[in-house]
This record gives sequence, C-alpha cells and structure tokens, in this order.
Amino acid sequence: MGLLFLLFLVFLNCYTILMKNIPRVDLNDFLSNDSSLKQAFVNDLGKAFENIGFVILKGHYLSNEQTDLLYREINAFFDLGEAQKRAYEIEGLAGQRGYTSFGKESAKGRTEGDLKEFWHFGQYRKKENGPIYPDNITVEQLPTFNTIGKEIFQTLEKTAQSILQAIALHLNLPEDYFDEYVAYGNSILRAIHYPPIKTAPINAVRAAAHGDINLITLLMGAQGKGLQVMTKEGDWIDAIAEEGELIINMGDMMARLTNNKLKSTLHQVVNPPRELWGTSRYSVPFFMHPSADMPLNCLDDCVSEAYPKAYEDCTAGEFLEERLKELGLKK
Repeated sequence: MGLLFLLFLVFLNCYTILMKNIPRVDLNDFLSNDSSLKQAFVNDLGKAFENIGFVILKGHYLSNEQTDLLYREINAFFDLGEAQKRAYEIEGLAGQRGYTSFGKESAKGRTEGDLKEFWHFGQYRKKENGPIYPDNITVEQLPTFNTIGKEIFQTLEKTAQSILQAIALHLNLPEDYFDEYVAYGNSILRAIHYPPIKTAPINAVRAAAHGDINLITLLMGAQGKGLQVMTKEGDWIDAIAEEGELIINMGDMMARLTNNKLKSTLHQVVNPPRELWGTSRYSVPFFMHPSADMPLNCLDDCVSEAYPKAYEDCTAGEFLEERLKELGLKK
C-alpha cells in the first residue's frame, strides 16, 4: 500500500507539473484540409485558453529570417541617442504611434512606471469611410526599421486572424465572426526595450503584473528570460518559447466578450538576477485590437445561472479609452 501511494504521489506531481506547462499547438493543423486535425486544434486551443489563457504556437506565417531582421533593427533604434529617440515621441498620440520614453507606462493600479521604453507600429490599411487611425511614424535614420516593422505587423495580423477564427468555432460562433471587426482593427505591434538596470529598483519591475487590453496578444520570441504567467492556483511559471514559436494569450476584451470563459491571465516581466542587471532585454508583442465599434457585450452562450453576466455592455473603443487612462498614457 505504501509503494502504491508513493507511486500515486509521483504521478500526481508529474501531472501537476504537466498542467502548469503552457500547451503547444500547430497552426498547420487548423489550416489543413483534414477536418479531424482542424477540430483537434480548435479543442486544444479552446481548452488552453479556458484553463490558463496562454498557448505556444508553431506553424505560423512568420519566418525566423523576418524575426532576426526585426530584432536587429529594434536594437539599432534603441541604440540611438535620447534626443534622437524623443524626436519620435509625438505629443497627443497617447503613445499609440512612435516612441514612448522610459518609465512612462505603468500597470493598472500601480504608480511606479515600468522599467521599459517602447515603439508602436499601428494599422497600415485604410478603409473608405472606416476608422481613422494616426499615421505611422517614419524613422529617418533607419529605413529598414520602417519596412520590416510593416511586414511583421501584417504577418502577425494574418496569424492572429486565423487564431480568432479557431476561437470563434470553439465559442460556437461562425468561423468568420471576428473577421469584420479586425480586418481594419486598431492593432499595435510594440517593440520593447528593457534597458540595463543601473540602481536597485524601488517597487518597480520591467513589467508589473497585468492583463492585456485587447482581444489576443501574439508575442515573438523575446531576447532574454523574464516573462512569467500566473496559474489558476496563483503560482508564477516561466513562459518560454522555442525558436520559431509564438506565445499567445487572451486579453481583457476577450474575457469581457466571453464572460470570463476565456481567461485573460495576469503576466509580468520580472527583473533579472543582479549579475545580469547590466544586460538589455528586447520583446515584441502584437496586440490584436478590433475596430472601436465592436460590441464587447457578453455573449449569450457564455452567460448562465451558474455564470451570471459579469460586465456592463460597452464597445471596444470605450474600453480602450478607459484603459489608456488607467495606464497613464492618456489624460
């Protein structure tokens, strides 16, 4: 009996560790002509987003060559002098395009600024009589920075649209449910630089615990460890993608839409060990936003007696305005 009990504990521990890992899926399964592979992808993706809110994706449209080129150009931009970078910090844009200087953004509910600076590429397509977005900012010193930024933006946007189609099927919605809202959506590609830490931070980390605002986020392989995800049990686990993989997570807009059926999980970027304070970290998330008129009213199928409606009705535009103010990016 003692041996059986010991074996059971070993199995339980292994199962717990397995469940705390972030699941991996292959987009090729969803895009294949095999209906069973496609349905398995939808099931696995939906289960992951319900349980932990994160998944690691391979088989997407982004190449390693594109990734390497973007990171090279990002390094070149953040190596520019402070005056050169601040020339691209445009007043009145609430950080939605161009450069945002170090420490300006803080997580919801915190007063300390995150230990980062970043750049935003935004929507390039324009629709006649559609939403009007700020123009992208051109970095005169780095022509390739501008071209590869646009290329990566559109490649990740295409990948995100496929993921949203799979989510729609998981929610028993038409596969193209999200298409009209994201085709000209207010999405953002953010290039982040976490500079070397020179003095001991006081109550500040590279990115404090937060949930993303948007529908879904696609994170390109970051240069350096640090990203952590909170499990349902309240534990922090490392989120590490291999070369050629993307990390995808749910945002607060999707949580509202699904009445928390799909989880917008808290995540953070912690400071490195002291011996690595002198190193930079770079990261590139793509935030998939819908157009401002998309209703975020809780879906009927996600509301029940057991799960009463948790949110007031609002649009994506109204919710974004509220959150930008909470982040300190808009007055």
